[in-house]
Amino acid sequence: MGARTRTFLKVQDGCDYFCSFCTIPLARGRSRSATIAETVAQAKAIAASGVKEIVLTGVNTGDFGRQHDQNFLQLIEVLDRAKAIERFRISSIEPNLCNDAIIDFVAGSDRFAPHFHMPLQSGSDVILQRMRRRYDTALYAERVARIKDRMPHACIGVDVITGTPGETDDEFTKTHEFLRSIPVDYLHVFTYSERANTTAVRMDDSVPMDVRRERTKQLRFLSSKLQRAFYESHLGTTRPVLFEAEEHEGRMLGFTDNYLRVSMSFDPDMINTIVPIGLEKIDGDGHVLGSSRTVSIPPTANYELATAT
Repeated sequence: MGARTRTFLKVQDGCDYFCSFCTIPLARGRSRSATIAETVAQAKAIAASGVKEIVLTGVNTGDFGRQHDQNFLQLIEVLDRAKAIERFRISSIEPNLCNDAIIDFVAGSDRFAPHFHMPLQSGSDVILQRMRRRYDTALYAERVARIKDRMPHACIGVDVITGTPGETDDEFTKTHEFLRSIPVDYLHVFTYSERANTTAVRMDDSVPMDVRRERTKQLRFLSSKLQRAFYESHLGTTRPVLFEAEEHEGRMLGFTDNYLRVSMSFDPDMINTIVPIGLEKIDGDGHVLGSSRTVSIPPTANYELATAT
């Protein structure tokens, strides 16, 4: 068996969303994907190599299958029945494509991880319009609320861009306040940079680079607080952890289904296995210290939180 525990499977490429800041439609072309049958065959081939987790990726993952009269929900329903893979994770999905049916399916699945990464980009509706995004903050908040209602233990990550043209202090404040008002768990923060052949590069009201970087710093600090709070909320519970092969000073690392990074004393027998682990405390590196002292996990989908004794 190889050392890899998870791998990425690109299920979609290209994009039909011409956002004002992005060059992907020019660089990658229109949205396209293989069929469900072809994608499932790829997943089974990956499973044969011993990989336990497949991360579904794409430029606009939720747009899978449109040219084949198929859709992303149909894909994950079929993949869920592929017994060879123990865990699937959705890498990123647009909030307007992350519909109730997809959320509810993940909530009821034993194989799809309760982890959603939804790009927001801005918490200001004015800026979202300038970006030509296909949703507003109300829809985004609704998607987050639905996920947490169906899966209180789910992890939600967010992409945010700071300093796009026209982002005044007030509009940035709206983003900061919006992110604090919804139950999300970590941020991927990007500083806007000009890209040739985009609409945004021709816009007035450019934000000075030092201001962009300061805003990025503020949101990354917020992300640290959100992630810490999410980790702390799971202490004293048990989650399934997929452990990796690397040894770090006598310890090994792995991820829970809902994306907590867990550290344990190195045990070669636990490599590339999914094990119920008690989550005890957070170490100086920001990892959760795990213990094999666990409680029994109820036989419900996605390992509902169980209190350790």
